[in-house]
Amino acid sequence: MTEWFVLGLAMVLACAIVLAVTVIRHRRVPEDDDTSETPDVLEYMVMMVGVVYAIVLGLAIAGVWEARGAAQDGTRDEAQALHEISRRVQVYPADARERIEDDVRRYSEHVTTVEWPHMIEEHRLTDRGGELLDTLRRDIARRTPASELEAQTYQPLLDQVAAADEARRARADNAEETLPGVVWFGLVAGAFVTVGLIFTLQIRRSSRELLLAGTFSALIAFLLFLVWNFDAPFGRTATETTTAFQDLISA
Repeated sequence: MTEWFVLGLAMVLACAIVLAVTVIRHRRVPEDDDTSETPDVLEYMVMMVGVVYAIVLGLAIAGVWEARGAAQDGTRDEAQALHEISRRVQVYPADARERIEDDVRRYSEHVTTVEWPHMIEEHRLTDRGGELLDTLRRDIARRTPASELEAQTYQPLLDQVAAADEARRARADNAEETLPGVVWFGLVAGAFVTVGLIFTLQIRRSSRELLLAGTFSALIAFLLFLVWNFDAPFGRTATETTTAFQDLISA
């Protein structure tokens, strides 16, 4: 069974049970029952719905915020590893140094100009990016150290390539949106229910009540937009989270 089928079945069963209990209880109530002694629970129900929706919305915001922060940390780790390679390779001869620096620059430019927009739209990385990183690893690994200083730099360079590769794989794992469709269904449906319950409180057309209702609706719309914007861990555009790579290219 799919998650949507389970969700629909659970909602239908919950509504059916509540309606059945209400109908059975209503039939057993005597005709002379005084309903004026029964407290009006409508306001309490509206309040509880608002509280529950606020909790769910807060958890959604916290989840996407944490995912965005983790994505940015991984991006900085990847860029920092490449930056360390560019700095540590300065002890190599000019031909080897320029070749490795060119590998770093080509990989960084490909990530920012090609792979990042592709990752945002398709939620996966490009094969070309992996090939460029393999070229960088190969150029470092195939060169035999010619001095003691180069020998001391050789293994740290390979470690930085491994760190960049690990950060790249983490970026591939986190390329998809954070919240599944079921959660978005709950957020949007909950927004309509929460705003719609305002009208059950016999809202009038006074300027104060209309202003309050409009402000409340605008607040929920803003929070939903905030969740949508942060739901993409690496941003909605390539310029949002590629600052670390841009700094590396311009360095």
